[in-house]
Amino acid sequence: MPVEMITGNRAAALAVQQAGVDLVSAYPITPQTAIVEDIADFWARGELGGEFVSVESEYAALSYCCGASAAGARTFTATSSHGLAFMHEMTHWIAGARLPVVMAVVNRALGAPWCLDPDQGDSLSQRDTGWIQLYCASAQEIFDTILQAFPLSESLLLPCMVVLDGFYLSHTYEAVELPEPEQVKRFVEPPRFAAQVDPLQPANMHGLASGEEVSRLVRERHRDLQRVPAVLKEINERFAAIFGRRYAPAEGKALEGAETVVVTAGSIYETVVSALPGLDKTGMIRIKVFRPFPAEELRSLLKKSEARRIIVIDRNCSPGAGGILAQELKSALYNDGSGPLVQNLLLAGGIDLSPQMLRQLVMEAPADCSGDLIMEQWGVDLR
Repeated sequence: MPVEMITGNRAAALAVQQAGVDLVSAYPITPQTAIVEDIADFWARGELGGEFVSVESEYAALSYCCGASAAGARTFTATSSHGLAFMHEMTHWIAGARLPVVMAVVNRALGAPWCLDPDQGDSLSQRDTGWIQLYCASAQEIFDTILQAFPLSESLLLPCMVVLDGFYLSHTYEAVELPEPEQVKRFVEPPRFAAQVDPLQPANMHGLASGEEVSRLVRERHRDLQRVPAVLKEINERFAAIFGRRYAPAEGKALEGAETVVVTAGSIYETVVSALPGLDKTGMIRIKVFRPFPAEELRSLLKKSEARRIIVIDRNCSPGAGGILAQELKSALYNDGSGPLVQNLLLAGGIDLSPQMLRQLVMEAPADCSGDLIMEQWGVDLR
């Protein structure tokens, strides 16, 4: 494959161009702007198979993608920082409607004050909206991950954020292998998910529902998000057969005999890897898939080490709670037999807790269930 020196933003735009996207709707915001500028240029030159729509705001960009995806179109947008915050209502709606929209999020700190540095708090603040979140460490990975995001999202009917650090990745030039369009077509097949609406027969979508119905839908979405690692593994095997590269939800380096393990996500991975040879008995783990959080993979990787301490490098902060990656890792490691079991009864949708349900939880819930207690799995009566 030919190799070109391009930025991370350019890599994202080229991946979208080759992926057979039907609609790109976007609004510019630093440091994401170059992605949609390049895509707009492709469209103007007749080099983009689908349509490009320039809209008045980030909210409108995601709304356009919502409508097009509901009609069965493969859609893409990109944003950053306050633009993503402006989209927040639509991120919930698209996930709830099970629309496989793919969005590149170029990390940038949220104000106040104004700042252009790549704090990951913008994307991580959306962690509870129901989107798959994939964090990239290089321009090559940005290109590859966007290609993988379309079949991943469309097979599970879940939207996906492909996340990259602003400036460190978006504007830095790196060598990227760019496949021939025919290779990409072999991997990214035309979309096969069913349209939810017929553009020629407009209709209301997803009207008022009961708490029980919403609860069921949330639990279904939660279960399907948990399927991401298995589906992504299959996609990576197909990807490796064509392109020779593969990615895992979490990956480790120098873990054998390591007494200190550094855990991080994003472009910091490259810095840590370069420093490892000079750090005695130190290994590292890089998190690629943040949602769903790769708890099982992390526990398995850590077992390869002799870790006495774990240093989590967070380019973010949840005020009052600390680093978000650190919180997630502590949660993943808690139920390892060293403390009391934590069980989680999901009452999403606003379902009330009845005395009968509480009795069932205390007296009948399986004592060996260390994960979420999905109600129908152990016979909780919703009445």
